[in-house]
Amino acid sequence: METTIALKGSKNIGVSIEKRLNEIGVYTLTDLAERTPEKAYRDICKNYPDKTIPKCYYLYSLKGALLDTDWRKLPENIKKELRT
Repeated sequence: METTIALKGSKNIGVSIEKRLNEIGVYTLTDLAERTPEKAYRDICKNYPDKTIPKCYYLYSLKGALLDTDWRKLPENIKKELRT
């Protein structure tokens, strides 16, 4: 039986990010892993075309949530990969 972990309470996932993820159909960390942080970020941006969504902060936060790591502590090679 597969266990899914809710976004609420996950590292780096506050109310705002959780709301935006829910809007694109992401409700669990499993959903996020399947969609990937990069695709989730692009989908969130599509929902808010007139808003600047901080790329590094969102990507780092989403990846960090999957790794159960504070976004500020992600290794530089992962940050670099996310930026490209």
